[in-house]
Amino acid sequence: MRVVFMGTPDFAVKTLQAVMDAGHEVVLVVTQPDKPKGRGKALSQSPVKECALSHGLSVYQPKRVREAECVAYIGGFCPDMVVVAAFGQILPKGLLELPRFGCVNVHASLLPQYRGAAPIQWSVINGDRVSGITTMRMDEGLDTGDIIEQETVTLTEDETGGSLFSRLAEKGAQLLVHTMQLIEEGKAVYTPQDAAQATHVGMITKQMGCIDWKQSAEALERLIRGLDPWPSAYTSIGGKTLKIWRAVAECGGSRENAGKVVFVGKDACKIQTGDGVLRLMEVQLEGKKRMGIEAFLRGYDVREGMLLG
Repeated sequence: MRVVFMGTPDFAVKTLQAVMDAGHEVVLVVTQPDKPKGRGKALSQSPVKECALSHGLSVYQPKRVREAECVAYIGGFCPDMVVVAAFGQILPKGLLELPRFGCVNVHASLLPQYRGAAPIQWSVINGDRVSGITTMRMDEGLDTGDIIEQETVTLTEDETGGSLFSRLAEKGAQLLVHTMQLIEEGKAVYTPQDAAQATHVGMITKQMGCIDWKQSAEALERLIRGLDPWPSAYTSIGGKTLKIWRAVAECGGSRENAGKVVFVGKDACKIQTGDGVLRLMEVQLEGKKRMGIEAFLRGYDVREGMLLG
């Protein structure tokens, strides 16, 4: 098939590669405009754009894909199908009706659960035992189209946003290629979503990583894993930012001391939370590398009674 591929982050790169490996002709790749990044604010290309250029594919970066000239431009490539993976913009009706096999989206949740942005991180943060991938026929809503196929994934006890991201990106790519085959062969089954069961999630922001020690130790442990590798969970100690990369939730303590260091040993540091104690396992002090708590305690004077945050 002639395919227009629309995607932006790392998650979509696996899908783009799988579509090409399956023998489909990617006639155009549509991705978000380059954005300033870092202290120098130099323009940075999206991972999908980098992948596309490395394969010699044509790249289009509209600010608003809903504009008529954008739809006309994409239509000029006469695609049989538009494949979408984490593109970042809602497609207009004119574009949805353009390809003969429609627009197909791969979404990193078991729809109708977690419509919207960042379903992967929220699945870890919320303590889900199961997540998954959905392929769907797109409509004008936000992740509201008919479900075509789904595949589940069981989360591990130490699952992070990054590890689940990698697993779902791989499964999503494989499922999407299979869905394309079903559609081309006329064997696809389209199942409407149950809107009454729908849940919605928003964007992950850097501010979300700021630890509120009044929350429970279990909730904070999930937050730490869900925001790994970005934006990471963090607090402050001695006026410096301390990122927490790994921790263990334990019972005990008094919620009245939330944020206080309640135990320090050779290889242990425990912080009181609103419900339970958080034992720090891997941290990163501002300006330093990630390290195990034992190495951190050797180089930084942490004492019981200190207040974090």
